[in-house]
Amino acid sequence: MDAARGLALIGMFVAHVAPVAASADLVSLIAIADERPRLLFALTAGMGLAFISGGIRPIVDGRRTLRRQIAIRAVILIVLGLLIAATLHPLVFIILDVYGVAFLVMLPLLFIPARAALGVGIALLAIMPGLAELASATDLVAELQLGPFAIIVDWFVSGAYPVVEWVPVMMIGLALVRLDLGSPRVVALAALVGAATAAVLLPIVALMPGGVAAPLDVEVEVDPAVSALRTSLEALGNVGAGVVVVAGMLLLTFFARPQVRRVAGVVLSPVIAMGSMPLTIYTLHLVVLAASIRVENGYYTDDSGELLFGLVVGSMVFAWLWRHYLGRGPLERMLRWASGRSRADAARATTPE
Repeated sequence: MDAARGLALIGMFVAHVAPVAASADLVSLIAIADERPRLLFALTAGMGLAFISGGIRPIVDGRRTLRRQIAIRAVILIVLGLLIAATLHPLVFIILDVYGVAFLVMLPLLFIPARAALGVGIALLAIMPGLAELASATDLVAELQLGPFAIIVDWFVSGAYPVVEWVPVMMIGLALVRLDLGSPRVVALAALVGAATAAVLLPIVALMPGGVAAPLDVEVEVDPAVSALRTSLEALGNVGAGVVVVAGMLLLTFFARPQVRRVAGVVLSPVIAMGSMPLTIYTLHLVVLAASIRVENGYYTDDSGELLFGLVVGSMVFAWLWRHYLGRGPLERMLRWASGRSRADAARATTPE
């Protein structure tokens, strides 16, 4: 999970600061990082909730305490996200407050049966992204965005990361852990379904009106229903790709032969270190982005190949050194302390946090 989360962080860096590419192939490559990292984050967030609540054997005692701890973490994330937006003003959408809201929504869903979580998560993911896009274009949502409830509307419907899309992805991640990611059969089946979903849906999405591979020589007005369908299909395909990434990391770091696991562990250790402290790395990268804003051709920008390289390499070095010598990331440690979660609480879970 940490390896997959580290890759998602790198993808986010690319999406945020990669400069305009000269070649179409490079543009397509950078476009991969535009949508998938955030959904991979949501997938691993659901996995994390499953791990701390007992893994394949959900805890029975202490459920109320665990929910309270998660709720405290969620509120802290909401406050931190709003504080960063109000003070740093980075040129990117901030996910922390949306994460916090999604965690609160997930509280009553933590202990539903794995197959129910998987089925409901997939069904909602097939519906909610498109519905959110349709709702965002309505007069009612437009009016609400001008009033005191604007931020709530953005959290749930019209924002860049609507909770109605993130929660189904979290449910899928939670279900995968409950079904046992230590089972080769479960992981192979998940990888097969994820790969098939991505391989079928993403090319279709690219060819639909408004898609990246649609003809550009004729301007066409995209029907809202078609656009909504494309949004939902794209979300399904991107989550399928995320499942393949998780399965690939499991193959390299858990299921492979010992010699392969050792090599993969060494090669991926900087990425794994980043993924083990996502809140710290994400927050630090926002600070760096805010400090890197400049005016270019009359527009504010932070895009830079040098900045991208520095973010990736700097994050890897910082995370590896911190984890090697000090363990848990600084903000992760503070969040755990603030929520009142102890080592004894973690020990009650059957899988490490």
